[in-house]
Amino acid sequence: MLTHDAASQWIARWDRQQEGYLPDREERFTALIDAVEALDRPDPVVIDLGCGPGSLSARLLDRLPKAKVISVDADPLLLGLGRAAYPRLTFVSADLRTAGWTELLGLEGPADAAISTTALHWISAADLKSVYGEVASVLRPGGLLLNGDHMDTDDATPALARLERAVHDRETERAFGANPPEDWRAWWDAIEADPAFAELNEARRTTAGASHHGSESHLLSHHVEALREAGFAEVGTLWQRGNNRLLCAVRS
Repeated sequence: MLTHDAASQWIARWDRQQEGYLPDREERFTALIDAVEALDRPDPVVIDLGCGPGSLSARLLDRLPKAKVISVDADPLLLGLGRAAYPRLTFVSADLRTAGWTELLGLEGPADAAISTTALHWISAADLKSVYGEVASVLRPGGLLLNGDHMDTDDATPALARLERAVHDRETERAFGANPPEDWRAWWDAIEADPAFAELNEARRTTAGASHHGSESHLLSHHVEALREAGFAEVGTLWQRGNNRLLCAVRS
């Protein structure tokens, strides 16, 4: 049985390695939750897409304790950590690329927002269209899609794209210097070596959609085009630091 304390320790370690790629990660979390709060609904229904162990979902619920947060991911190990650490959250195992995944959410009405952070770039540009289309189908009119991630503009403004990456790289250097945190691969190597996670690691190895290879939709245009095609009326950047953006789309 995975204990709350053990799960919390591994999630804290997860958060530290994520900060190595995003020294302003908490600032982006804050901006995203500010946008959900600005909907001015006392008990918003929020779907966290590719939630991982629930870091964003937990922060949102801390700010908006009456919210209903449904956290979706395909990775059994990360879901196991989240369920043990955050019992107030509702976790759903689903691959966003599989049609009909929203039927697993148990929604009683339309959702107010769908949120994501450092997750949807794993989905191909072609699959993004169906993912965003399915998200749009369960959002109320005026509902928000909020996606925080690295998104590049090389296809439209290559010189600016290089400068955006340079800004991000310099911020990272200032934050960590010669002592960066543990990286993503090292975190996974460590948890795979822990015998307490043998069952969850085995489930992860046999679950489609749990592992990721490469950054399939790293361009801002991939997301903007897919969102517009899915029926989002307005799409724009709410917050940005270099190529690290919070993209917002409003459901028509």
